[in-house]
Amino acid sequence: MSSKPPTGGGYQPPPQIGLVQESTADAIPYTPWFTRVLAYVIDSVPVYLLAIIGWVVLFAFRQVEKTCVDGAFCAPGDSAPSTTAWIIFSVCALIVMVFWLWNFAVRQGNTGSSIGKQMMKFKVVSEQAQQPIGVFKSFLRQIAHSIDALICYIGFLFPLWDDKRQTIADKLMKTVCVPL
Repeated sequence: MSSKPPTGGGYQPPPQIGLVQESTADAIPYTPWFTRVLAYVIDSVPVYLLAIIGWVVLFAFRQVEKTCVDGAFCAPGDSAPSTTAWIIFSVCALIVMVFWLWNFAVRQGNTGSSIGKQMMKFKVVSEQAQQPIGVFKSFLRQIAHSIDALICYIGFLFPLWDDKRQTIADKLMKTVCVPL
């Protein structure tokens, strides 16, 4: 008996041990950590700007009261923000809360992207359905980010070494960030 090589040009190559071949369905390109950080910075600009405006107004518009003793000696007393300053500060704080709810719960829940995520061209989707997660789950995801912060902000660094680039909040809510 003679051993003939198979037809078609030669022998089959040996199997490659240790290499896993991914199917195209499993090869989802997850959003890099730095891109997520830039989106957070973009989303934070209006929040911090309004907060700074509110605090500056609160401290710039103070009522300075003078304390006088027997009409001869007057010294500046305690200063407190004026009512107008408190109103402006409160309006700024209210706008920040409304913007945060709209951007992270409503907008991101319905479209998958906050303003920053849209500018950085990625979205948050359900890990299974690959669709936006809805307003309520998006709100819960933002609340779950407190766990990421609670452990010395380590949870926000998880995407650096995680296979799916998920934070702890993403793991809890079963979400991933993918390019648009």
